Amino acid sequence: MNTVVLNLEPIAHLTDEQFYQLCIANSDLSLEMNGAGELIIVPPVGGESGNQEADLITDLNNWNRQVKLGKVFSSSTIFILPNGAKRSPDAAWVKLERWEALTLEERKKFPPLVPDFAIELRSETDVWRQAATRLRLAPIQAKMREYIENGLRLGWLINPQDNQVEVYRLLKAVEVIQMPAILSGEDILPGFELQV
Repeated sequence: MNTVVLNLEPIAHLTDEQFYQLCIANSDLSLEMNGAGELIIVPPVGGESGNQEADLITDLNNWNRQVKLGKVFSSSTIFILPNGAKRSPDAAWVKLERWEALTLEERKKFPPLVPDFAIELRSETDVWRQAATRLRLAPIQAKMREYIENGLRLGWLINPQDNQVEVYRLLKAVEVIQMPAILSGEDILPGFELQV
């Protein structure tokens, strides 16, 4: 199954509440919306990618339980970015003060903030049926740029198919690191390291 992108702007502009209701009414689908208002239907991942994603969240959460500096979120969480995009990273972390500044209603629905840290894991479904695999990387890179443009402080695009990690930092050029590597949470996630 490929990612499906629907341009709704010619006929409708969904409010945050309408998008929330659309997701609730279609809970079997994984939906996102980019800043241009395009509805994105994200395909499910296979077993290998799902296991890798679970490992990433576990490592991030284990670190966070020790330091108690923020909140960790799974790929089921949709964040409303300042540009209006509704995005769900594979793993995300929000600094505790920023999370606690939200109202209870904002925490229960889709939080209106960009995470401080996010991980996107390129899955096999991002590659299947594609002759030009570099073209399938472009939407994930665009998603990472959207996070950064909206205030994400640190992001990792983990690309096992090409044995690379792209490191995104606020106001800096993207750094490409060859795997295997040890990634640092830098000053955003002090003391957090991930071996990929």
